[in-house]
Amino acid sequence: MKSGIVVFPGSNCDLDAYHLLRDVLNEEAEYIRHDAGSIGDVDLVILPGGFSYGDYLRSGAIARFSRIMPAVAEFAASGGLVLGICNGFQVLTEAGLLPGALIRNRHLQFRCSQVYLRVENTATPFTCAADRDNVLQIPIAHGDGSYYAPREILKDMEEKNQVLFRYVNSSGDITEEANPNGSIGNIAGVCNESGNVAGLMPHPERAGEKIMGSEDGLVIFRSLLQHLGKEGVGASV
Repeated sequence: MKSGIVVFPGSNCDLDAYHLLRDVLNEEAEYIRHDAGSIGDVDLVILPGGFSYGDYLRSGAIARFSRIMPAVAEFAASGGLVLGICNGFQVLTEAGLLPGALIRNRHLQFRCSQVYLRVENTATPFTCAADRDNVLQIPIAHGDGSYYAPREILKDMEEKNQVLFRYVNSSGDITEEANPNGSIGNIAGVCNESGNVAGLMPHPERAGEKIMGSEDGLVIFRSLLQHLGKEGVGASV
């Protein structure tokens, strides 16, 4: 699997994604500049976390106009795999590649902690290696992570199984206490209707080694490898 990691001014999780792909999974990865005109020959595009353009206006609002984004949109429209993590998720919603929006955390505080996610849909390239209702421990680090969508859009998303992850407690139960940011429906991650574009606020690239406290984030990358028919080819997971 060859991945392209888009680097915006202010990105700071591009290194984490690169390390996981290259050093942990032994897969190909390269950086793609925000001002590049094309994404090149890749299987997966990752929009990483960070504070693109300083989060001015609102998170992801300026990055959405970067020169690279039309190429990302074209790649997605052709069925290419796109994964937005944290700020990358915000960019994808701003660009209209994912439904909904990410707004200020409920308590207006930056939250950095370990959370639990429940896998809601295993029929996507990002979750096919998981079992439904799997509970994953993955860290968050965001100030604008509260997911919101109007009621009619949310109803349509639920009917089309576009919710991928929800915040839960360690037992897998949806509770108010398990929701770190006030996301509607405890939603932590979603996909587009076609299932080839996904975004989530937690950081799976920071949960890929035991030394980091959890390897649960690997299930997302194992799923991508499995979907592409490359699981076990160069991957030491």
